[in-house]
Amino acid sequence: MSTPITIPTALRAYTGGEATVHVDGDTVTDALDSLTTRYDGLARHLRDDAGRLRSFVNVYLGDEDIRFLSDGAQTRLKPGDALVIVPSIAGGVA
Repeated sequence: MSTPITIPTALRAYTGGEATVHVDGDTVTDALDSLTTRYDGLARHLRDDAGRLRSFVNVYLGDEDIRFLSDGAQTRLKPGDALVIVPSIAGGVA
């Protein structure tokens, strides 16, 4: 099953400028694995050395952050599902 993943502007250089990439996978993890296999330069921006999603990278399945889903990244994808990668942005007054 093909699932679209929306890529944030800051990471599009690693997807050849593509804003949305369609990948195969039965679960969120499978889809992210497909994405980082196809675009290997993207992997270090999404995952730490242990392969875990970096703390400043949020992945949404629809409107839900996958970290708060009952099955987390092992949530099964259904036809019509879409993923969005949203990097956290820090800032403030210096």
